[in-house]
Amino acid sequence: MFLSSVMSWSSLVSWSSVMSWSSLVSWSSVELRPMTMFLLSFLTAFLLLSSTHLTWFLVGVMLMGVAHAVITIKGTHLASHGALSESPTWAKFWAVFFIEICGSFSARAGVQGHIKMHHAHTNIIGLGDSSVWKVPFLSRTIYLFFAPLAVPIITPLVAFAHLRGHSLGLIFRTALTVSLGLYSQYWLLVHVSGFRSPLSALFCMLVCRAMFAVPYIHVNIFQHIGLAMFSPSRRPKRIQQMSHGVLNLPRNLVLDWIFGHSLISCHVEHHLFPFLSDHMCLKVKPIVSKYLLEKQFPYHEDSYWSRLRFFFSRYQELMVFAPPITELVGGQ
Repeated sequence: MFLSSVMSWSSLVSWSSVMSWSSLVSWSSVELRPMTMFLLSFLTAFLLLSSTHLTWFLVGVMLMGVAHAVITIKGTHLASHGALSESPTWAKFWAVFFIEICGSFSARAGVQGHIKMHHAHTNIIGLGDSSVWKVPFLSRTIYLFFAPLAVPIITPLVAFAHLRGHSLGLIFRTALTVSLGLYSQYWLLVHVSGFRSPLSALFCMLVCRAMFAVPYIHVNIFQHIGLAMFSPSRRPKRIQQMSHGVLNLPRNLVLDWIFGHSLISCHVEHHLFPFLSDHMCLKVKPIVSKYLLEKQFPYHEDSYWSRLRFFFSRYQELMVFAPPITELVGGQ
């Protein structure tokens, strides 16, 4: 099925040039500024929520939901890659800030799960197969459209579960930073936005934090589950693994802003070159797609709604029962 020689000399030069770009282009200079803008937008939302005018209040809710989603999805993704600073010390600080304080999750578990497991073992059964997103006892309607709304509540609980067996120092720091993030938002809603009832402040937090939870879960499963799966002991070469096990969604103004190109329309490119910025992922996308198709590798692309229909119609097969291991396993 595969070519005996993966690359010709001419294509090797082209492919190597893309790889060299990935080592030269830093994300920090182009991604930290937008994160700063959304952090300021998040703070502005507290002032809008203090308005007695319904329109401005709803604008505040929407602004807080969008800003929180960008910070906790795109921001935590960038931070997990160490992409917000070239300094290791600052990169670690931003990981703690975005993943723990803003995202209510463990920075250590986030980096371990995303970088060392998901990227290293994409679609390898039992390692990077996205099985963490499966809840087989739920019906397809509940799982796809209602269960994600509980993600803001479940996330800190899962974070603390990941800390079992670790040092008291790490447990204390994570508990402190996660609590700081949650309490800070609650405190600002009460003292800046003027919420008089603790329940109303907590409900506002839940609404804002769950605003994009449904597409968050969808994107996580759409781009890997249902594609080729591989055995841990007989995995293919990396280019085969990523081209067969990763899918791009088309460009979308809302999702591109919130998730970033590397998680939406350039996910294949991101898995092949994880250190490319979103901007550079778009630049190399034509080169990557052309190369993979020329070498008879798949280049998976599908629309959001097509994937949603696919998962809804084949939910039992994809999300309840384990996906079958692909026939490509061991194909060298």
